[in-house]
Amino acid sequence: RRVFSPAGEFREFSRRQLRDMERLFRQYDAGKDGFIDLMELKLMMEKLGAPQTHLGLKNMIKEVDEDLDSKLSFREFLLIFRKAAAGELQEDSGLHALARLSEIDVSTEGVKGAKNFFEAKAQAINEASRFEEEIKAEQEEKKKQAEELKQRKAAFKELQSTFTQ
Repeated sequence: RRVFSPAGEFREFSRRQLRDMERLFRQYDAGKDGFIDLMELKLMMEKLGAPQTHLGLKNMIKEVDEDLDSKLSFREFLLIFRKAAAGELQEDSGLHALARLSEIDVSTEGVKGAKNFFEAKAQAINEASRFEEEIKAEQEEKKKQAEELKQRKAAFKELQSTFTQ
């Protein structure tokens, strides 16, 4: 078993690009197991605004799944961007959409395009954190309701005990 070195194997990408791709990979690796499985890929594509069918997602994985484990390792994830850069992805494929929506080429977009891209990314992060805050608020509300229910039950039992004596 050999050690995977992204910078050594994927020399066509800068260290910054590799870091950005790794950050994106980790962001969608919800299970934190070092792989993006079918459901994580589904969520990723939905968040990127390019939802796919179940079959489409399976085909996306199959196209770069070298070890046939039906999930994407970081190396296989990088293969998507290598194939996109080499023009080896079909225009209508889910992988092409993923590559197109996940990266920006400053040479074609210009600095202004990059600025808009990063502003959009920051907004997406803010929306994600707002979503997380909503989930936390819902959890707090459920805890509060459970505590109130517990208190009402205790009060009822206390009241019940005065009548049974």
